[in-house]
Amino acid sequence: MRVAFIGLGKMGFPMAGHIAGAGFQAAVFNRTPATAQRWAEQHQGTVGRTPAAAAAGTDVVCLCVGADDDVRAVVTGPDGVLGALAPGATIVDHTTTSAELATEIAAEAAKRGVGFVDAPVSGGQAGAEAGKLSIMCGADPDVLERVRPVLASYGATITRIGPVGSGQLTKMVNQILVAAAIEGAAEALNFAVAAGLDPAVVLPAVTGGAASSWYLNNRAETMIRDEFDFGFAVDWMRKDLRICLAEAARRGIPVPLADLAERDFAASQARGEGQLDATAIIRLRRAATTAGTTATTTTQPHADPSSP
Repeated sequence: MRVAFIGLGKMGFPMAGHIAGAGFQAAVFNRTPATAQRWAEQHQGTVGRTPAAAAAGTDVVCLCVGADDDVRAVVTGPDGVLGALAPGATIVDHTTTSAELATEIAAEAAKRGVGFVDAPVSGGQAGAEAGKLSIMCGADPDVLERVRPVLASYGATITRIGPVGSGQLTKMVNQILVAAAIEGAAEALNFAVAAGLDPAVVLPAVTGGAASSWYLNNRAETMIRDEFDFGFAVDWMRKDLRICLAEAARRGIPVPLADLAERDFAASQARGEGQLDATAIIRLRRAATTAGTTATTTTQPHADPSSP
């Protein structure tokens, strides 16, 4: 099977590497050519000058780009992959996008006899590098089965949720849960430190019970040390939440936690922290705590209680 991979960011680069490592004939495209060349130096595969050039003659094209407009550009644009694919080929989109875009691209692909799977992933850069991603798929069952061997090269779980669009809706569920977990970890850890507790003692106590979460287990220590130069960026988390909020508004579904988190990530962006790991929002809680302490210290009177 011949496979093209479009988009070699923090996730796509290792995902494409797993495809090549699994023995598929791989071709890649990245809008920064140097990144594509670096990939080719590390893996068996070729580099396409355009998305269409990478996709020409392939059976499967996987995408992992930025947002809705990026997907449109690399699929239906002048040099898009759709014009280079033969009937029977399949496009798999790992980008987190709106569900509406998934149905739009699927309809365009169907006109050419090309299958489509919306397949957002969860697991972060570490999961991509380890080949242990969770893949949430919206597709016809037979279309998904055609590409399952490719997805298995980097997916620990491959779940068909339902028809096209279901994968993106499930990723929205995932991101609401992730946002709530980050908010909870940030608030709790800031409370622990501000209350004078020793995090090294507190964390084993709380992670051994119902309060445990992936973020407490994997990010608590770096949050306490104020280290955020890794992981899923604030910019991307806010982008995903804006997709969730738009879908929720369209359906009339209240999502107050997602709304709070989106505003916090916007505040982090305003502080110039958009490229930091999303857990950097703990800095907002620290700043508010410091401001509150300062305000309390400076506004409380210090009069003698026995004075008239």
